[in-house]
Amino acid sequence: MSFGHRTGLPVVAAMNPIVLVVTGHVTRDVVPALCTELETLLNGPRGAAPDQGAPVECDVGGVERADLALVEAVARLALVARRAGRQLRLRRVGPELQGLLDLVGLADVVALEGPEGRVPRP
Repeated sequence: MSFGHRTGLPVVAAMNPIVLVVTGHVTRDVVPALCTELETLLNGPRGAAPDQGAPVECDVGGVERADLALVEAVARLALVARRAGRQLRLRRVGPELQGLLDLVGLADVVALEGPEGRVPRP
């Protein structure tokens, strides 16, 4: 499991949003580290950009398996983003994660990227 963010100039934050990339196998043990990474991104120079209401993007396309640990991570990341006055938007959501988010009611809490950005259903 790894996570990171894009680099760029703070003055172009509106065009280059804050992005947290989540890959590999997500377990409950790594959820606090993901939340800490997002808090660091939000408190850094790009998080203090003039466009405070811009959503935080989370790319989950590289996650190996969609399960309840990933759903917990999404819920907690959404809470961190909301506390900072932002909404969490998921990128490259696979059909398994989409189904789990629908099942637990989180699809209404986090924004999902449009169909052109989602992983296609088989």
